[in-house]
Amino acid sequence: MKSIEDIMAMAQNVQDELQKAQANLDGIEVQGASGGGLVKVKATAKGRIIGVDIDESLLAPSEKQMLEDLVAAALNDARVKADVAAQAEMSKMSSGIPLPPGFKLPF
Repeated sequence: MKSIEDIMAMAQNVQDELQKAQANLDGIEVQGASGGGLVKVKATAKGRIIGVDIDESLLAPSEKQMLEDLVAAALNDARVKADVAAQAEMSKMSSGIPLPPGFKLPF
């Protein structure tokens, strides 16, 4: 039978591996599209918006780059606020659970 120290070490190892996997998600890129490809958004698998491409046929050319930058910034702002809200909810849930120092939920 494993001791509590063995179980805690295994849990720490699992948490370390999950943190590595989470870090790797920022290196994976995906692309979403709408309007038959007229609007495209490039993001990481972690949800960070890398860029927005809006087809020039949808607007005046002089506005294209500024609009793309503003849309990307708004999407990233929403993502940050969503992360903060999610963290606050997770903190409420885990506040009554006694965890060893350094452990976080979800693992």
